[in-house]
Amino acid sequence: MSTYQRYVALGDSMTEGVGDDDGLGGHRGVADRLAEHLARHNPGLLYANLAVRGRLAAQVRDEQVPAALELRPDLVTVVAGMNDLIRPGFSAAATAAVLEDMFATLTASGARVVTVTYPDLGKLSPLVRRLAPRVLDFNDRVRTAAARHGVTVLDAHAFAFVTDRRMWSHDRIHASPEGHTRFAAGFAQVLELPGSDDTWTHPLPPLPAPAAWRVVATEARWLAGFVGPWIGRRLRGRSSGDGRTAKRPALAPVATT
Repeated sequence: MSTYQRYVALGDSMTEGVGDDDGLGGHRGVADRLAEHLARHNPGLLYANLAVRGRLAAQVRDEQVPAALELRPDLVTVVAGMNDLIRPGFSAAATAAVLEDMFATLTASGARVVTVTYPDLGKLSPLVRRLAPRVLDFNDRVRTAAARHGVTVLDAHAFAFVTDRRMWSHDRIHASPEGHTRFAAGFAQVLELPGSDDTWTHPLPPLPAPAAWRVVATEARWLAGFVGPWIGRRLRGRSSGDGRTAKRPALAPVATT
């Protein structure tokens, strides 16, 4: 079993924890949950979270990787690319190349690196089915890049339950508390941490099929509540992460329960 003393999490809103309120006005999320699991089996673990919502992959590379290297981590999670993927000018090759730059730099420092693949967004909303080929292409490129650098991959795309809407917040981009919990358990399993297993992959209990009118109403609320404001920010050249900084920029001990 590997032991870890310095865990640094890099990425965007998923790693920041958006969608998983901590009850104190902040966010918990997949990285915090993983850090807690690590700390239970790695006494003295120090943890930093450099993620900022809205960041593109190149911003994660340029802003967060240099800061991470200064912290000399022995474990790094990299979750980036979703903000690129949903933009009109997305290039799977270019974005995957940015992730590969991060993989190469971080593994060369001696850190173990873990990353993730993304679900089929078209199964979360019929209005974005056109993004499905992008997701498949990007995931394939991430897997290939990870293999070249010895990066561990949590292949979330492989599991059907990942597109269960209960895994996601109302905006269908940020994970729900259930989603953050399961992704953290997935990272623990691929890292072969004590106490981890495959129960995170089990399907959620089935729900009755919604009435057609409810589906239409749900899609309308999503368009008005998320897609409209998102397009507005793009037109103004703004990001949800403007003015924000990392919630946990320095290594610090992790409280466990």
